[in-house]
Amino acid sequence: MERTLVILKPDTVQRKLIGRIIQRFEDKGFKIVGMKMIWIDRDLATKHYEAHVNKPFFNSLLEFITSLPVVVMVLEGTDVVEQVRKMVGSTDCRKAEVGTIRFDFGLSIQNNLVHASESIQDAEREIKIFFKEEELFSYDPYKPLSTV
Repeated sequence: MERTLVILKPDTVQRKLIGRIIQRFEDKGFKIVGMKMIWIDRDLATKHYEAHVNKPFFNSLLEFITSLPVVVMVLEGTDVVEQVRKMVGSTDCRKAEVGTIRFDFGLSIQNNLVHASESIQDAEREIKIFFKEEELFSYDPYKPLSTV
């Protein structure tokens, strides 16, 4: 089963949209196998955004992602990387498709609410940055619960 990393960025936390965005992923049928709220420091942000180190927007990217806590989660499901990217929408919310998270809630290119891994390889790398193996869970969401 495929996994992807999703980060609900500082603007999601600030605007109290955490639950509404998580609900969309669950409604789509994806399983949350890891989730936590953290405050990303500059070292962790630099590691995560290493592909952008030499780009002119790098420092503002770091300032934004370290400005407030974020929610990091690992979603699991069939074709989850591509499907989540479609659900999130274009980085520029003004160009995002109607019905995507960024179209519905985004305010700008920077304040775009969500990070989602771009590929299976990126997902594998990013998940290891934010989660230890023991923080990820495997379970059957359809297994009947025992009663006491």
